[in-house]
Amino acid sequence: MYADSQNDITRLVVRCAQLLLAYGAESDLVEEISQRLGKALGLASIELSISSNALVLTSLVHGRCITTTRRIRAHGINMMVICELQRICILAEKGIYGANDVRRRLAHIKPKSYPAVAVVPMIGLSCASFCHLFDGDTFACLITFFASAIGMMVRLFLASRHFNLLVNFSITAFVITAVAQIGYVWPITATPQATMAASVLMLVPGFPLINAISDMVKGHMNVGISRWGHASLLTLASVIGITIAMQMGGIF
Repeated sequence: MYADSQNDITRLVVRCAQLLLAYGAESDLVEEISQRLGKALGLASIELSISSNALVLTSLVHGRCITTTRRIRAHGINMMVICELQRICILAEKGIYGANDVRRRLAHIKPKSYPAVAVVPMIGLSCASFCHLFDGDTFACLITFFASAIGMMVRLFLASRHFNLLVNFSITAFVITAVAQIGYVWPITATPQATMAASVLMLVPGFPLINAISDMVKGHMNVGISRWGHASLLTLASVIGITIAMQMGGIF
């Protein structure tokens, strides 16, 4: 393999690893896909060093090493991108894709998301279902539906304006809790506490917490602790918003 070919393939592999980390893949999966893709394209070995906001990748061919560093900018969790990258790796392993095909597919990867008109009512329905599981009555479930749906609209609006994620979670939690207090202001439900508990469940950072634990269990302590800290900050921001709303509503 010529040096130019090794350079090109190394860039492809590090781009794949960069996208995996940016869209929420766990560190062990990033290492596995990068090593498999590199070997499928002709590299002897791939070594990765992953930190909270950067990765360092070294490729080896015939005793010649190339090392490159990339910064990681989180783009939010998107499993479609991760599945597409795994599919590219499998096609390269089967010999269907060469380096040019992989380059073309990587260039055309764009994250897809569901439209707000579908996301908002589904979030409301899911939180209302949790309220029902918490023994909330019919009016409590309705209040939960509207509170979480309104909160999701606020969250999507703030995200479209590129607000800091901590500010986004705090404001969203405040709005949800303010709307959910209707059950306390007007006695239309006998279970207002179920509404208060269920309507903010959309803000629980479950996926980052799962990834954090997975990384730490599998030996990626630095990345795991970083993800755990970020998820904890999101939880703290939500608690601040909820507390302010409850103080202003006189529930405390």
